[in-house]
Amino acid sequence: MSECTHDCSSCGESCAERTSPMDLREPVNGLSSVGKVIAVVSGKGGVGKSTVTCSLAAAMSRLGKKTAVLDADITGPSVPTAFGIHEHAAGSELGIYPVVSKGGVELMSLNLLTENETDPVIWRGPVIAGAVKQFWTDVIWGDVDYMFVDMPPGTGDVPLTVFQSLPVDGVIVVTSPQDLVSMIVTKAVKMAEMMNIPILGVVENYSYFQCPDCGKAHAIFGESHIQEVAAGLGLKVLAKLPIDPALAAACDNGGVEDYQPNPLEPLAREIAEGGLW
Repeated sequence: MSECTHDCSSCGESCAERTSPMDLREPVNGLSSVGKVIAVVSGKGGVGKSTVTCSLAAAMSRLGKKTAVLDADITGPSVPTAFGIHEHAAGSELGIYPVVSKGGVELMSLNLLTENETDPVIWRGPVIAGAVKQFWTDVIWGDVDYMFVDMPPGTGDVPLTVFQSLPVDGVIVVTSPQDLVSMIVTKAVKMAEMMNIPILGVVENYSYFQCPDCGKAHAIFGESHIQEVAAGLGLKVLAKLPIDPALAAACDNGGVEDYQPNPLEPLAREIAEGGLW
């Protein structure tokens, strides 16, 4: 074998360096230390993924854990609104500082960097992916126990970038009880499996509406099949959340941290106790 020039593009050898998988993960900001990174994903939009992310982060913070949310939904950021944050993030030569909610949750979202919240982001995929990387490498997160990454729906550029560039410890899949749920969940699960990311389980949102008068649960979006779907994929159902207009209003009005009882507190406690790893 000739001497290695480390230029694999012109080499026909099958050395260990060439055949072993490349680690594409980016280093976190040098002034930061992040414990567990949990990506919250969905196969389609409109299933309440951001609501689940924000509620889970709020619940984890209430448990006394240093919590952060990285809003990777660059073209549709909603995390700051749910926490009632409308200010801009500040920065220095050291990096960008996350905005901290009144409950102590650190946030970074493109809406904290644009001049106006309603300004559209008309970027191509590589630029969007680059922004997500910068939220990891350039933001001074400090010491964080749990970081939740609010992902855009689908299996495109940004989910791929997050799975490759961040040290994701686990994925939570959010879905709804519609007929297409099996195919949609399976796509999201298969992507995580192909990227060798552990799947913590499935959260079904909009499972039912509980009548405040008679107390009966009504399946507005059809009967749930999530137990069968999850069992077929070897996954755990982490929570089944009702349709709750009060929670939706709390997110719209910036009060996700004030909403009680938080339906995801049991899941946050299970994560904090290490029950999903």
